[in-house]
Amino acid sequence: MNSSTARANLLLLLTAMIWGAAFVAQRVGMDHMGPLTFNGVRFALGSAALLPLISWLDKRRTAAPPPFSTLLKGGFLMGLALFLGAWLQQFGLCYTTAGKAGFITGLYVVFVPLIGIFLGQRYGTGTWAGAGLAIAGMYLLSVTESFTMDKGDALVLLSAVFWGVHVLLVGKLTQGIKTVDAVKLAAIQFATCSAISLAGAAATEDITLAGLRAGLIPILYGGLMSVGVAYTLQVVAQRDARPAPAAIILSLEAVFAALTGWLMLGETLTIQAFIGCALMLVGMIWSQARP
Repeated sequence: MNSSTARANLLLLLTAMIWGAAFVAQRVGMDHMGPLTFNGVRFALGSAALLPLISWLDKRRTAAPPPFSTLLKGGFLMGLALFLGAWLQQFGLCYTTAGKAGFITGLYVVFVPLIGIFLGQRYGTGTWAGAGLAIAGMYLLSVTESFTMDKGDALVLLSAVFWGVHVLLVGKLTQGIKTVDAVKLAAIQFATCSAISLAGAAATEDITLAGLRAGLIPILYGGLMSVGVAYTLQVVAQRDARPAPAAIILSLEAVFAALTGWLMLGETLTIQAFIGCALMLVGMIWSQARP
């Protein structure tokens, strides 16, 4: 493993830690405002936080930048996938726990190769074995005795599909570009996600100053750390990381979500749910490590 790959893997691990803890912030934020409002504000903060970094990196640029229209198009596509994943996840967190949401979201690691089939990619038995374990684990974690899935878990599962699309877009659109342009892509995708979220919030939710004040700490963590720092680390790191190890490292987000949910919110899992989580984690890793 060369130094750039090792650095990328460390950045991805830090990303997974920040994202895992963010499930707690997102869960608490729902006590004070609607999901679209929360996402609209936090992604606006994340985009704005990158502007000083972009300015600093631009002054040190040595190569000609790509056309801004190219960055705008790529950032919009990433932002649209980001909005769909973030909105469904945030909405689902109104009805489920941070720990469960973290593990179900982690299924995007399985959805990445599944979506790849429609792009002409082919996978071996290891990928399908991992997917089978992950699906069995999700059944133990989320499906009730009446063979139904809670609304919150179902919404988070649907969000995982769009997280898979987002990972594929980030990997494709950041290949071979400079760090400053990767950060610009990140800022554009955040601004796109924020604009769509705020438009939806204005039409369907009550946005109050009191609610924003009460949820200030979750918003700041969700905006500055989860969005501004972690998503940007993902965009920068995926330029140098190999796809399979990157997906494995990012899947550890689920473990950090369960740990922080237990430590900060007192969330617990039944034995059946714990076994389900373990199967999901093994399946996520297996589908990538033994494709």
